[in-house]
Amino acid sequence: VQLQASGGGLVQPGGSLRLSCAASGRIFSINAMGWYRQGPGKERELVARITSGGSTNYADSVKGRFTISRDNAKNTLYMQMNSLKPEDTAVYYCNGEGVEYKVGTSYYVGRSVWGQGTQVTVSS
Repeated sequence: VQLQASGGGLVQPGGSLRLSCAASGRIFSINAMGWYRQGPGKERELVARITSGGSTNYADSVKGRFTISRDNAKNTLYMQMNSLKPEDTAVYYCNGEGVEYKVGTSYYVGRSVWGQGTQVTVSS
């Protein structure tokens, strides 16, 4: 089971990017999914989170600019980022909470799974 993040890149201030995170493997369910980021010299922080039922929460710094969504059928997470600022520069990671999956004959419940990061750089 793995999460594959994509969509990062270099963008000018005020620009937009759309991040995607696709989960693969024998996954039966994912409770909540979220985007985290870690800027240079900073700790990793929660950016946005969405439950399987569609409830969302955002960091105050991105409210009104970022929108998180997910396709439960495809086990895919998205985040539309608009009006990007230089302080949004960071490595963005996706996370799945309460993941239920199977590997071979082993069955796992309630696990946290992290994707690899994707770099977002906001600069003129």
